[in-house]
Amino acid sequence: MTLDLTSRFPLGASVTAAALEDDPHPHLARLREREPVSWLPALGGWLVTARGPALEVMRDAAAYTVDDPRFSTAQVVGPSMLSLDGPVHTRHRDAFARPFRPARTRERFTAFVQAETDRLVGALAPAGHAELRGELAGPLAVAVVTEALGLHGVDAATVRSWYGAFVEAVSAITAGGAAPARADEAYRLLRAAVEEAIAAARPGSLLAEAARADLGTAEVVANAAILMFGGIDTTEGMIANAALHLLGHPDQLRLVLDDPELLPAAIEESLRLEPAASVVDRYAARDAELGGAAVRAGDLVRVSIAGANRDPSVFPAPDRYDVRRRNAAEHLAFAHGPHFCFGAHLARMEARTALTALLDRLPGLRLDPSRPARPHGLVFRKPARLDVLWDV
Repeated sequence: MTLDLTSRFPLGASVTAAALEDDPHPHLARLREREPVSWLPALGGWLVTARGPALEVMRDAAAYTVDDPRFSTAQVVGPSMLSLDGPVHTRHRDAFARPFRPARTRERFTAFVQAETDRLVGALAPAGHAELRGELAGPLAVAVVTEALGLHGVDAATVRSWYGAFVEAVSAITAGGAAPARADEAYRLLRAAVEEAIAAARPGSLLAEAARADLGTAEVVANAAILMFGGIDTTEGMIANAALHLLGHPDQLRLVLDDPELLPAAIEESLRLEPAASVVDRYAARDAELGGAAVRAGDLVRVSIAGANRDPSVFPAPDRYDVRRRNAAEHLAFAHGPHFCFGAHLARMEARTALTALLDRLPGLRLDPSRPARPHGLVFRKPARLDVLWDV
């Protein structure tokens, strides 16, 4: 079967995991045009790059499920809202999602996000230079998730080490390798912290609330780890990518500086152009026809969010960063369907607050030309570092 698929999908057969990790967009564009649902031996499954079939996969959990023992995050942290479908998915998701509805998000997090951003940017301001991913985007995302989960007494560096181990493990499994041993140790330490938070039952503790909502300790731990993926890694990437896009396009930056009301649109356009989480995985629950391809039950079906977000049938001139793009918010960076990211409102708040502070408080903010940056990564895409300068 694999040999036959390779001959039927020659473009897919020629794409390597390394190429997708480095600069996927030229490869995704060719696939989207000629093989919008293609078999990629390098990924061991199908890759969906066109928006239509991508939406079909993400909407239909009965036909394309996450509930499969091969699902990467489940291998690392156990079953969670990210790796379950149907009523059990709803039980896991609802226990955590309620506090992240728009009104409650604004009420609970606005002041905290603003204060943390002010503290971080204020500490940077006198220097005239910084590495924004490590000194702003990452610390802000970690602080917000630590606050949201109620992990009192756990310092930011520890939380960052845990989610770093989980991200490394998921990326290794996605690329066909094995999870490193340090992921097991990170899970053990996270579980101990979760058990302490559940026992303490502090007011507003999301973990204690989830335990009271009829989730077992292992289920709370798994979902806490998932919130680290969504709340730390992808939010850090979202902020870093948005800063990189704005500062890397001086004409677009000038539009935003002249009209700050464009900043939310600039963030949406960055999410479209380079989603921090570039792929999501599903498994075919039955034989199906998808975008002209005959998918078999059990096949891995990987949706390229990055590919769908640059579909020219929806986004004209899709490779251009345009803060005035009218439909930029139609991107799929937060996924779609039953697994849509319920933390999207909070992530947007963090990005808007961080970028507003940077542009307001660091005059002449610009990329450091001696240290060029660009996004990198197979699953989680962001610059390894983002060095900037400003006038002091």
